[in-house]
Parts: sequence; structure tokens; C-alpha cells
Amino acid sequence: MITCENLVKIYKIDDEIEVMALQGLDLQVEKGEVMGIIGNSGSGKSTLLNMLGGLDRPTAGKLIVDGKDLLRLSDKELVKYKLETVGFVWQNNARNLIPYLTAVENVELPMLLKGSYKRARAIELLKMVDLGHRINSKLDKLSGGEQQRVAIAISLANNPSLLLADEPTGSVDTKTADIILDLFRKLNKELGITIVIVTHDTQLTQKMDRVVSIRDGKTSSEFLRRTIHASNTNIDLDKEEAEEDTHVELAVVDRTGRIQLPREYLDSIGFTQEDNKLEVKFEDGKIIILNPEDTQG
Repeated sequence: MITCENLVKIYKIDDEIEVMALQGLDLQVEKGEVMGIIGNSGSGKSTLLNMLGGLDRPTAGKLIVDGKDLLRLSDKELVKYKLETVGFVWQNNARNLIPYLTAVENVELPMLLKGSYKRARAIELLKMVDLGHRINSKLDKLSGGEQQRVAIAISLANNPSLLLADEPTGSVDTKTADIILDLFRKLNKELGITIVIVTHDTQLTQKMDRVVSIRDGKTSSEFLRRTIHASNTNIDLDKEEAEEDTHVELAVVDRTGRIQLPREYLDSIGFTQEDNKLEVKFEDGKIIILNPEDTQG
């Protein structure tokens, strides 16, 4: 569904200052996958989401979404892409919803823009997100979680193949956040839609099969969920305890062999900001990284 290769994005603040938001990012997302993206503020994750959604263009590199080369699309083709291929869910409901419209009217609006208006489809989507009883409600009558579910229905209005969610649970409590994530997984299973979620909520990422961490404008590591089955142990477990999910973190190596090491790992061997060299050894089939100061006299 998504291929990013050596993706670069440079913003010009003025004629003299440039900010490099993405620095050669590589990423693959399969069709039908639910994937999380995490990273500190300024890491480049929101920049990536904007480019995946056609809201911004890369400076260099390769970006293909659902077979479309986003670097080569004309402005007209890009508008069509945003209407037909991708759906958005934002953290701030002011970006998702029009307050003076009812829930069903909000869902109908993208269909009107595309010229494929069907009220029955709008009602069906609201029922799909468990809001069939709120069809004619104005936004001030809906809770924060209900408003976010309306936003999800809106994002599905034009049958997109890719759903992008930017901090979709950032303005709701933990219980409601769980409900929203479960809804994303349900929609993924029922519709086969690919979903990419940017979040800082580690509790949510634990429920995803794959989470990509972005640091300094590059993919630095991936967290993959692995399931330990009771059949692999000698312990008798109840059905609910038959599987245990855990995540393993894998570092990402780029095409030139470069790797980003977590700051806490570097701190643990006494590596400081002033240092820029490490000793690398290959012993017994393992790559070992050492602080050169520890290996000298």
C-alpha cells in the first residue's frame, strides 16, 4: 500500500533558514495492515502523515501510495487522490466536523464534494461506528468520543483504501481511547482498509501488530508483536490466558548500512553528545558496539 524510499522533506522558514523534517526515511506498509507511528515532537511523524495524505509534497525521494506516485501527480490529480484514496481523522474535532450540521450531514459532506451523495450510505457508516441512534444529533449533544466516531465515519465516506489518523485518541480518556482503537481494528477487519495511526499513547501501540518509531526524520526501529502460545509451554492456562502478546523492538538498517541507536543504549556505555565514533566488532556471529574509551589502555 505504501512505499517510502529515501524520503526527504525540507521546509524553508525564510530565504536563509531551512529545516529538514525528513532525512531519507524508508517505510513499507502492506495492504490491509494496521500500523502505528510513534516519535517525539519534531521527529517528522506528522510531516510523513501529511505527505501520505497529499497535503504536502516531498522534497526528494520516492513516495508511492496504492500504486500512485505522489511526487508526479498534478495538482488536479492530487485533489482526486485526496477525495478518493485517503481518509483523515484528526485529533482536533474542529478539523473533522462542522458544528452546525448534524452527524449524518457531516458524513454526507465528502460525498457531496465528490458528487456521489447517498444518505443511506451515510446512515450505514454511522451505524458501523455504533452511532445509529445519533444520526440527527448536533455536535453539542455528542460526547468527545462520539464526535471522534463521527469523524471516523466521515473519513470512510468515499470508500478510501487508506485511513490516516493523527493522534485520534489525544483528546479522550483511556477507556474511550480503547473503544476507538477497537473500532479501527473492527473496520480494518470488516472493510480490509489499511490504517496508519500516529500516536504518543504507548498503551494503544501495544495493541497494534507493528509500530514504527521515527527519530530525527528517519525510521529508527520497529516494534513487532509476537504471541506466546500455551502449547509452547508446560503450563495449563485458561482460554483467556492461552496467549500472551509481547513486543520485540527491531532496529532499522538503511540501504547504506546505517543504524540509529536508542539514546538510552548510548548513555549506558558512557557515550556523550561530544562523541561521534564507536568501536564495532564482529565476534561469534554477533555485532558488538563498544565505547572506544573503554577499550583503550
